[in-house]
Amino acid sequence: MLVIALVDRTGSGLWAAVSVLYFTYVSGLSVAEVGTLAATAGAIGIAGAPLGGRIADRFPLTRVLLTVQLLRALASVALLTTNDYALLLAFSAVGSLGDRSASVLTRLYATRVAGPDRVRYQAVQRTIANAGWALGGLAAAGALALGGTAAYQWLLAGDALSFLASALLTLRCGEPPSASRTVTSSKSPAPAVEPPRTNPWRDRTYLAYVATETVLFLDDAVFKVGLPLWIAHTGNVPHGLAPLLLVLNNVMVVALQVPLARFGATASAARRLLLPLSATFALGGVAMALSATGGTVGATLFLTGSAVAFTVAEMLHATVSWELSVALAPGTAQGSYLGVHGLAQSAQRSVGPLAVTAAIATGPVGWTCFGAIIALTCTIQHRLVRGRLIRTPLSVPPVTVSEH
Repeated sequence: MLVIALVDRTGSGLWAAVSVLYFTYVSGLSVAEVGTLAATAGAIGIAGAPLGGRIADRFPLTRVLLTVQLLRALASVALLTTNDYALLLAFSAVGSLGDRSASVLTRLYATRVAGPDRVRYQAVQRTIANAGWALGGLAAAGALALGGTAAYQWLLAGDALSFLASALLTLRCGEPPSASRTVTSSKSPAPAVEPPRTNPWRDRTYLAYVATETVLFLDDAVFKVGLPLWIAHTGNVPHGLAPLLLVLNNVMVVALQVPLARFGATASAARRLLLPLSATFALGGVAMALSATGGTVGATLFLTGSAVAFTVAEMLHATVSWELSVALAPGTAQGSYLGVHGLAQSAQRSVGPLAVTAAIATGPVGWTCFGAIIALTCTIQHRLVRGRLIRTPLSVPPVTVSEH
């Protein structure tokens, strides 16, 4: 599965770097059409997380993941076959559904197969995924240097091939044990009573937790939208600083995600980590605000400090989010619960750009408030999950049936 993460993210890096350019120069879409297509496909893709998780609670996880990878491959290939706007929108939406489903399914696989070591597994997986993104981005940059529309088409084809390769590799993965499904045979008859299923949509505490997660995921929008726009808006630092800060973010994640994971290896430790996480988010917002008050050197230093703070916050939150999202979910419905949790990151993709542009529009005060709001949300989540963790076993539910 770690190899799959590398292959998958490398392909995604190829496409993410050129998707807007492909639709502009190959498909001939206007700026408004490209924006509408991306927004609509992203909105439809939000349903992929809960849908994938719910299906995975009822069918073998590896088979569901195999199907999703093939669906993503077909959607990418389909984009190559047409320039019709309606079809491009439909194919992009299918691909977005597959992307969000695959994200939840790979997390669920890790939860089931890694057991108590799931936080360390997540850290390793995230490190490898970031390396894949970087490889894909570098390959895309090299291909675009050759010029011509054929380069965009080959990059999209490479994205499709990465999904096909991921599907084939999934066939080599063993099916992890699951408390939500019971496999019977002549030696193990079906149980008289099926395990009860819990509906995450009726779990108010978990839904409130997911709502707070949407806010904590805003660090993603800082690097994708906030920093580049803020650098362009302030005008006192070179524009070339923006990609350098993105490189810094990737290098830090690759180097530090695994070492930092040990601080959130249990649910109680993950909950305690929310307090330093709160301070880190606040520090990042203040540093962004201060970057508008000095000259070029001072602004560069403050922006770099802010990027470091938000990257540390990103890594700490990844550890906390991974552990708490599983610890708060019952073993018989982990797929459904993680699917609902996946809505937080999906929703942030819509809310995040609006939040950071609002911070930019209001200047230094806006960035201070931006960091303070996320910091306050950390403390709210710290209080919210306390009672639930006392009542919920912190270890992975015992495995009752295996398909091996």
